Amino acid sequence: MEDILRHIYQERASMENSLGVLQIYKKPHIPAITNNFDIILLVIVYDIEKEPTILKHYQFEDVKIALQIVSDQQVKEWLLLGSNRKIVEWIHVGKILFDKNDYLFNLQNELKDFPIYEREIKTGIEFAKLIRRYWMAKGFFETEQFMDAFNHTIHSLHHLARLAIIEKGLHPELTVWNQVKQLDPEIYKLYEELTTSEEPIEKRLELLFIASEFLIHSRTSSGTKHLKKILKMQPDWSMNEIKSHPDLTYYGTDLNLMIEYLVNKEVIEPLQVESKTPGLFHTKYKMK
Repeated sequence: MEDILRHIYQERASMENSLGVLQIYKKPHIPAITNNFDIILLVIVYDIEKEPTILKHYQFEDVKIALQIVSDQQVKEWLLLGSNRKIVEWIHVGKILFDKNDYLFNLQNELKDFPIYEREIKTGIEFAKLIRRYWMAKGFFETEQFMDAFNHTIHSLHHLARLAIIEKGLHPELTVWNQVKQLDPEIYKLYEELTTSEEPIEKRLELLFIASEFLIHSRTSSGTKHLKKILKMQPDWSMNEIKSHPDLTYYGTDLNLMIEYLVNKEVIEPLQVESKTPGLFHTKYKMK
């Protein structure tokens, strides 16, 4: 089998832009980690052409193999945004088959260390997602669309769980509820009550909103630390200036809601600036 795998990845590993190759085996208790393939070969490269990822499937006897070629920039984005949770597990448990200049060795160590600034950005992104889901859940609840409210509440709890894990200096993994059960039983209990209680759905949601309000409030300071640090760099900002800042582009459309949330909490002050049209004002924002 080793010869077959080497034949698959050898050509890619020998290319000048290849940084490393990882081998990941399927776990019987979590087959989804490898998308039900028996073996994943992850090749990380820089300056990838055309597409950020390339995927090839193979079959050898009864073994299913997937070769995934991905740019180092894409890997960094996945780790930061949490948009591909499998990648944490792959880098953490993957067997290094090829490593140029200790790239994978250093990446695995960075994953364990989880630098403070990276943790602040990731916390901010998760908090922004939490606010969006929570507000959407409340909106659906108030219009008595309880199933939609339930769906968004589940998502908001998921972001709350990921925040709790990041606060402990860890990356959220695929099995996030197993992690949070050990790290923050209070959030896990809320999840259990929402999903297993025999109370009517509207009653479950009503009780959960009360608890969530407190948990969100208690995380506002840490969840907005990264954004506030950037907003302190200049006296005031237009919304376009905020969205265009390189470190805030990761927030995407959730950034608007984050600003609105901080305005409501009187952390950010909106300023009315005269425009060329009489009676029409530009809105800018500044830290209080």
